[in-house]
Amino acid sequence: MPLAVMTDQLGPPENYSLREHDPGAPGAGEVRMRIRAAGISYVDVLTAAGNYQVKPPVPFIPGSECAGVVEAVGDGVTGFAPDDEVVASGWGGLFAEVAVLPAKMLQPKPAGLDFAEAAVFPVSYATAWHALVDRGQLKAGETLLVLGAGGATGFAAVQVGKHLGARVIVLASSDEKRALALAGGAGAAIDGRAEDWRDQVKAANGGKGVDVVFDPVGGAMTEAAFRSLGWNGRHLIIGFPAGMTALRTNLALIKGASLIGVDIRQFGIFEATKADANRKTIFALAGSDGLRPAIAHRYLLAEWKAAMEAAASGESAGRIVLIME
Repeated sequence: MPLAVMTDQLGPPENYSLREHDPGAPGAGEVRMRIRAAGISYVDVLTAAGNYQVKPPVPFIPGSECAGVVEAVGDGVTGFAPDDEVVASGWGGLFAEVAVLPAKMLQPKPAGLDFAEAAVFPVSYATAWHALVDRGQLKAGETLLVLGAGGATGFAAVQVGKHLGARVIVLASSDEKRALALAGGAGAAIDGRAEDWRDQVKAANGGKGVDVVFDPVGGAMTEAAFRSLGWNGRHLIIGFPAGMTALRTNLALIKGASLIGVDIRQFGIFEATKADANRKTIFALAGSDGLRPAIAHRYLLAEWKAAMEAAASGESAGRIVLIME
């Protein structure tokens, strides 16, 4: 019998246990897949704890991104067949050895990545590509400042920015995360906890303000980073785990700068054709041109508790992945 991490009451990892769980045969429009690897993000842990803005129903299996192999397809499914290697996304249900998902949630696995890398590739890299290409209009020769560069979307932004020909400067909170960002293509890595980090960013950019800020952090960092923009700068809001903040409107005026929201979920809804084209582009680049996720730790499914705790801490340089055997 397949296993899954499951709970009847949302809360800390202690509320969860490894249980037998077989989701059954796929229905019309569905695919049954054998999961080989599942990514664990901070949002996954937040959702599992019941602290996300929307609470899932119980019993609940966490997990929002994975990679694996198709076992069976339901009526009406085209484009997938047993033994196809795929990636998938969903809202829960993926910290498991087997899942049944709508076929529309699956994509062919990028050929250049292994299962662990593929599991954590689509969401982060689609977000970074949409942010920098569609929303930020980042051009070759411009300077990109990435906050939270040790995180999932931050590290993806470093690699996408480098691929687009930008000079990339990053802020990260540890030596390990800064080293990872430099290895990923950043030209300069600065300690975001330093009191003079804005001076260091300006110095790293030849005394000028930066062109684009990629901000998945929020909180006090947002205004300080906006102040680091040059003329016609673009500040991209990806998320705000450090808290929401308010910006003085005069800052945008005196810099001719823009504050731009990036919502990959709604982009997929309102601009589905463009989102699909973006996904095909990044999948074709996966594993080449430097577009490859960094895996910090690979845990076995039986080690799910340690994996969730590691993801919640935010201390790892790179992604946390569950490996199914």
